[in-house]
Amino acid sequence: MHTDSTEPAPRTSSGSVTRARILSAANELFYSHGIRATSADRIIEQVGITKVTFYRHFRTKSELVVAYLEEQAAAERAWMQSVRRKGDPVGSLRALAAGIGAASCRPGFRGCAFINAASEFADPDDPVHRAVDAHRRWMLEEFADIATEAGATDVDATSRQLMILRDGAMVNGYLGDPKPIDESLAAAFVSIITTAQASAAWPTSL
Repeated sequence: MHTDSTEPAPRTSSGSVTRARILSAANELFYSHGIRATSADRIIEQVGITKVTFYRHFRTKSELVVAYLEEQAAAERAWMQSVRRKGDPVGSLRALAAGIGAASCRPGFRGCAFINAASEFADPDDPVHRAVDAHRRWMLEEFADIATEAGATDVDATSRQLMILRDGAMVNGYLGDPKPIDESLAAAFVSIITTAQASAAWPTSL
């Protein structure tokens, strides 16, 4: 399809900037105040755009929420992969625990954006809930990879235990004292992995 080379570039650039501004405002407001409590009008007002401009980029608020979660997911995946220490499952888990502990101590921390979103959108067929599920499946696979590196016999059970610890730490970091999160989570992670390794080393009865 032919396009006029003199027009699309500026529009694309301007449109990309506006979309990024909308997402930035949504990121701040959704996380700080809740998704349902934040109206599209509030985001429009904060960004300083018209409703027509907003709906040109996001046809519905649900579409914006999914985009917000996908952006959050991309950032968390990049972070998790950056701290992974391939071939060193204990080192990977300690690094993950340290990162979660550091995040919990930051001003404005409200726990896991995906757990928060799931609590507001319980319908499994809702696009928002599906976006949460997609990212959590990825995280579970990441923990499964760590469990595999550790030589766990039951990778599925071990990965789910690690995921439960991660979720609990995120909630505790918001509701409780965040300071001891990293040490407590690291100790719990290591306990799960060393138990899995020990189980793998036990001889099976003939």
